[in-house]
Amino acid sequence: MKVLDLRCTHGHGFEGWFASSEDFDTQLASGLVECPVCGATAIVKLLSAPRLNLGNAKAPKEAPVPAPAAQAASSVPAELSPEARWMRAVREVLSKTEDVGERFVDEARKMHYGETPERGIRGHATPEQAEALLDEGIPVMALPIPAALKETLQ
Repeated sequence: MKVLDLRCTHGHGFEGWFASSEDFDTQLASGLVECPVCGATAIVKLLSAPRLNLGNAKAPKEAPVPAPAAQAASSVPAELSPEARWMRAVREVLSKTEDVGERFVDEARKMHYGETPERGIRGHATPEQAEALLDEGIPVMALPIPAALKETLQ
């Protein structure tokens, strides 16, 4: 198993696990390797040192586990990478909004004009539709959702 350090054109770093270097090259050429943060498929492999597992080596000492009260003080630990913080934020948005899909524009208008109760929604709109909503005073924001978050992870 090869664990590779990868980076997309937007600078997001992540790991990829592949059966071999050839497997990585094949998947990359087929557009199957994508950034888990932004979904970009323009990926480069970074230089990395190999990890050597030596049978007689001592295991590294583990860092002390923080007390539960300290963990509860912050819902997003500061030691998380920017990418991990972004993924956590997107997961939270997904868990607290309803996916209305292609009905997004109609649902946003209905809520804005009081035809239906307000709630958190997400869905699809073209740039032109989003601009029209903004012109009507309806706040919208584009949120690219990585493909890895659109399905349940196994």
